[in-house]
Amino acid sequence: MRSRSAAMTLTASAALLLVGAGLAIPATAAPVAVTPALAAAPDIAVANVQAHLTQLGTIATSNGGNRRSGTAGYTASVAYIKGKLQAAGYTVAEQTCTSCTYRANNLIADWPGGPSDQITMFGAHLDSVAAGPGINDNGSGSATLLENALALAAQNPTMSRHVRFAWWAGEEQGLQGSAFYANALTTTQRTQIKAYYNFDMVGSKNGGYFINHITSAAAAPMKAYWDSLGLQPEENTEGAGRSDDYSFERVGIPTSGYAAGASARKTSAQAAKWGGTANSAYDSCYHQSCDTTSNIGATVLNRAADGVAYTIWQTSVSGSTTPPTTPPPSSPPPTGGCTAAQVLANPGFESGATSWTGTTGAIGQWSSQGQPARTGTYSAWLLGYGSTKTESLSQAVTIPAGCSATLTFYVHIDSAETTTTSAYDKLTVTAGSTTLGTLSNLNKAAGYQAKSYSLNAFAGQTVTIKFNGTEDSSLQTSFVIDDAAVQVS
Repeated sequence: MRSRSAAMTLTASAALLLVGAGLAIPATAAPVAVTPALAAAPDIAVANVQAHLTQLGTIATSNGGNRRSGTAGYTASVAYIKGKLQAAGYTVAEQTCTSCTYRANNLIADWPGGPSDQITMFGAHLDSVAAGPGINDNGSGSATLLENALALAAQNPTMSRHVRFAWWAGEEQGLQGSAFYANALTTTQRTQIKAYYNFDMVGSKNGGYFINHITSAAAAPMKAYWDSLGLQPEENTEGAGRSDDYSFERVGIPTSGYAAGASARKTSAQAAKWGGTANSAYDSCYHQSCDTTSNIGATVLNRAADGVAYTIWQTSVSGSTTPPTTPPPSSPPPTGGCTAAQVLANPGFESGATSWTGTTGAIGQWSSQGQPARTGTYSAWLLGYGSTKTESLSQAVTIPAGCSATLTFYVHIDSAETTTTSAYDKLTVTAGSTTLGTLSNLNKAAGYQAKSYSLNAFAGQTVTIKFNGTEDSSLQTSFVIDDAAVQVS
């Protein structure tokens, strides 16, 4: 977040570099609608978000201790995020902010699909101040959006809107990168963007739960998710006009976003409902050298990341679930005559091969071989040979008629493959003859990643869930699966 004394205006003198430029767009913008339907947003693994923060911290350490716009640290941050996005299948472009105090590039990424005249945009500033690495301000927002972008790519759902992500330069000098982008939009291009969501400081260690324009139509899905957790979020008054959403607001685009607070102090009432320390700053390391990876509140970060996913699915994915009500989505109440239940047998593999068929020798205790279970001691390790191989695990489950169902699991993918473009080794997830999703060496990451796939189409049927892995003749890729579930409700 920029300081209060930073300038709030600038003139964009260069032409806009807009991914997907030239699209025909209607002249009127519609409010964000939370549409009822079927597909559930994935759970975003906070460990993955934190892994991105670690990388940004390492980048800062290697480049003078900060990631200020225009520095080598900022350029390396852009390169890190760009590489991840390109590997996931995004169309990515860098837009040079020629009017920024420190000349640097905005990063714009478009996910294929969705109507080109209906865009939901999600943004965060990528730069830090010169005083430190900027891990909460604003590595937290940047990493949250990156992991959400990767989750969207992994799910590859049918899109009801086009989704665009952006990482901004020059925010700390007065919202310069985002203003350069927004000011250069034509009237038609502005009406393409139905809502812009901003994420600035979403991991504050003594954080609160704040939403920009909390009563607006744009904010509705964000508030619905946090309401489902009983968080009682508040309006983000501290951040009003101080982050990149203001650049879009000034050109007439509806905006909202999450924040966890900066230098303002948490009140006693807020501490009573959210926890933390009253009369202390939400972020005691705001704009200081101590804004490192140790300056992150994992709980608030996790809730922000999951709320972003929920908002993406609500606004932009065909067949999204209606806003949740307490209890949270992970423990849904019975609906439509169905009783909430987990119907996959031996889901965490703790009973060995029980209930699973296929390559059951893949189920075991692999911690001593460098592949620990996510929880417990057993997991399923498919492939990792470095030679031509096929392995699979499957189990039949029955989805009661009239019920909704979701397959979830965690997977750790490590690979010796170095390519960022070719999927040589693959894990395909199927339900009967239907492919739910495909993971590959391109999805390798530190730690486990959460995956979620709708099984609603199989209500009233018994269907076989199958994990099928194929590995080529060289360079291993390991797919370690744990904590699977089929949740019926």
